[in-house]
Amino acid sequence: MKTELMPHDHGNAHRAAALKMQLKRGGSFDTVAGIFQLLDDGSRVRIFWLLCHCEECVLNISALTDMSSPAVSHHLRLLKEAGLIESRREGKEVYYRAADTPTVKLLHSVIEKAMEISCPEIGEDTEAGTAGFTAEQVETVRRMHDELLQHPEERPTIEELARRCLMNPTTLKAVFKAVYGDSLASHMKEHRLERAAELLRHGELSIGEIASAVGYDSPSRFSSAFRERYHMLPTEYRKQLK
Repeated sequence: MKTELMPHDHGNAHRAAALKMQLKRGGSFDTVAGIFQLLDDGSRVRIFWLLCHCEECVLNISALTDMSSPAVSHHLRLLKEAGLIESRREGKEVYYRAADTPTVKLLHSVIEKAMEISCPEIGEDTEAGTAGFTAEQVETVRRMHDELLQHPEERPTIEELARRCLMNPTTLKAVFKAVYGDSLASHMKEHRLERAAELLRHGELSIGEIASAVGYDSPSRFSSAFRERYHMLPTEYRKQLK
């Protein structure tokens, strides 16, 4: 005699069978529950969030979070045992940071998104087109943008910029596009090439020097990008002006 999977048949036996197979993986659910249990303390979440953006010693973490060093050490030990943070020793000092794993990156993103949803007041007073982001995030991205324009020769990675801005990379890219209407990479490429064109018009720097001044590691890469934007090589652009 056939045994029915569900006491009540609502016409979804196939889906129920698939779900039951997944639910039998009790160990997986226990692992996830353990992570959420670890993050059931607000102070621990604050420390974890902080270390997703920077590497710090116990004393500095204590100062940033207004917690005692013993309390910080306790939370750090639990986070490290769970594999969410890692440490390194430099002389007598020990520095902590978030582990570079997919799980940690996902948790960081979930924490920030949960804060946006659970604390709607953080989205108040934002400018048009940036709904869902805080005024502080928008202002931080604007400051970062201005600094990048002042130093086009530097090419920090999105991860480095995210650490400076205390945002995860996904949020940083989303805020930037909301504010400037383009991706960070495309926006900065446009400005670098505009700066290069200006140097070609009003200076005597060599092509190699200009390439370096606008953040390209080789003249050939710079020339290729310049031709894509202006439909001629830098040498042709300068010759045409003369």
